[in-house]
Amino acid sequence: MSNTSINHDNYTSDDIQVLEGLEAVRKRPGMYIGTTSSTGLHHLVWEIIDNSVDEALAGYATQIDVSVDGNDIITVKDNGRGMPVEIHPKTGVSTVETIFTVLHAGGKFGGGAYKVSGGLHGVGASVVNALSTWMEVTVHKDGKIFLIRFKDGGKVDQPLTQIGECDKDDTGSIVRFKADPEIFKEGTVYDFKILFDRIRQMAFLNKGIRLSLSWEKEDEHKDLYSFCYEGGIKEYVQFLDENETRLFEDVMYCDGADEKTSIAVEVALQYNTSYTEKVYSFCNNIFTPDGGMHLDAFRQTLSRVINNYAKENKFLKADDPNLTNDDLKEGLTAIISVKHPDPQYEGQTKGKLGNAEVKPVVNKIFGDFLKRFLLENPDVAKIIIEKAKSASEARLAAQKARENVRRKDDFGSGNLPTKLKDCASRDASICEIYIVEGNSAGGSAQQGRDSNFQAVLPLRGKILNVEKARLHKIFDNAEIRMMIQAFGCGFGEEIDISKLRYHKIVIMTDADVDGQHISTLMLTFLYRYFKPLIEGGYVYLAMPPLYKLFKGQKTLRYCYSDEELELAKRDFGDEKYDVQRYKGLGEMDPSQLWETTLDPEHRTLKRVTIEDAIDADQVFSMLMGDEVEPRKNFIIENAHFVKNLDI
Repeated sequence: MSNTSINHDNYTSDDIQVLEGLEAVRKRPGMYIGTTSSTGLHHLVWEIIDNSVDEALAGYATQIDVSVDGNDIITVKDNGRGMPVEIHPKTGVSTVETIFTVLHAGGKFGGGAYKVSGGLHGVGASVVNALSTWMEVTVHKDGKIFLIRFKDGGKVDQPLTQIGECDKDDTGSIVRFKADPEIFKEGTVYDFKILFDRIRQMAFLNKGIRLSLSWEKEDEHKDLYSFCYEGGIKEYVQFLDENETRLFEDVMYCDGADEKTSIAVEVALQYNTSYTEKVYSFCNNIFTPDGGMHLDAFRQTLSRVINNYAKENKFLKADDPNLTNDDLKEGLTAIISVKHPDPQYEGQTKGKLGNAEVKPVVNKIFGDFLKRFLLENPDVAKIIIEKAKSASEARLAAQKARENVRRKDDFGSGNLPTKLKDCASRDASICEIYIVEGNSAGGSAQQGRDSNFQAVLPLRGKILNVEKARLHKIFDNAEIRMMIQAFGCGFGEEIDISKLRYHKIVIMTDADVDGQHISTLMLTFLYRYFKPLIEGGYVYLAMPPLYKLFKGQKTLRYCYSDEELELAKRDFGDEKYDVQRYKGLGEMDPSQLWETTLDPEHRTLKRVTIEDAIDADQVFSMLMGDEVEPRKNFIIENAHFVKNLDI
């Protein structure tokens, strides 16, 4: 950490530079936090935590505590130096007030208080204030306690005032705020899991710093969760691989910094027996989902060093083709984390690191480490190379299988699977395809649908578990081939969304254990090989009813959950009626299926989204992988969420 911090202990007004005012934040919040949905709401918390983490990265804070109370008021406390309280020379008001009311005012500009920082580069504190009903900042500094209050989107309610005294060693800042429901119209209720996962991730990425989450809601579990990882990203890789069978015990780890550029690099990696990769890159603690220069350098260095070693040590002949990045990423779990004083991001979502100067630093630090590691650990080197060679053979078999499938099924030619009952419309934006298990349910769906815009593809039984299969086996599966053919947009890395034939892909299965298993297999397949369809919001789960309330031949009501059934029973009071529990879609006649599950006017569809790709990887690996114990623990931990399990 010392390579990325400033050596002086003074944190004064001179470190805070003012660039512009705070006018447009409330008018166009999306420009500053991306969205005013749940994602944007949680982004407020990240911005305040990032400020405290910056203090820790600079070497001045060791503890960051986050709490959420019953009114969804957020409190973030750190034991850093405490924000500067003196009058700022350019604004004429206290520096704390300047930080929270002036856009681009912060210690993150001009190489002042922080050499590296996350967040919005000084924008964060004032933006959070602008989007809050009220905010309160308490500073412990120089034996004194100061308080400033804001209300109505950043207006000063109480100027900075000394409210008490404290021990001179008691330093730090406390920020409390309430998000403004006028801005966040979808609601200002925080999601425990989103906060929990992100705070734990921050602890992994910043070794030795303790972060805690206190959940203080009266109607939910009240608890304190504390995270501190002395091993940092090394422990992060172990955590990501807890559902996998590792090929060797120790995680490979290196770190270092370039004095000239102040760029710091950490890399941790491990191989397991799976066929998928889990490689994640970060810059200044911020996830870069689209990679960038740091990830490119990691992949190039991994390939170059391992191929050189393999040929020098006769694992590959001199004229053998090199192992490719695809070969080397099978079963690879890795974290690449860089700290940069001035990161530049590319792409529409700003998820790609664009600084070219990062490449040689990663090449040097990771390359030197990997060369030495392979020489010192020949047994591990052999395991890695044999795994990659096996992946190479499977890749060549998959290429042949792909070509065979293309010839046999004529992918991309417009030919469709014979089982597909297609719709008449060719306007993909209104077209839907229902993936249904079994001929009985498929027949009902085919007869009950609106054939103008609804297609039906019946599958036979459970599809292949792609988590445990290589590509050539996947291409051998008839059900998977039919789906690839029907979607029409390619497969894996060749996907072209513009060719997708249906903008709603609906998984429709029975509401029992078998149906849930089929849904999970389907989602695993789509997540691993059609991820852009999930990211684009094209994948849905149908929600058929669980119960029908009827009297004679007359249907009184459909219920979609046990809770809804109990409410319905109370609504009917003493009236006589019967209840039918649907065991499967095939029990519904076509008109009932249309009325409850297919009709856009009355149906309920659940859109499948990926809030956190890393978490999604973990869940699919755990649910569908080889390790039984983590899956058993997951079921035990989540059993209280299941009301009525059919076994």
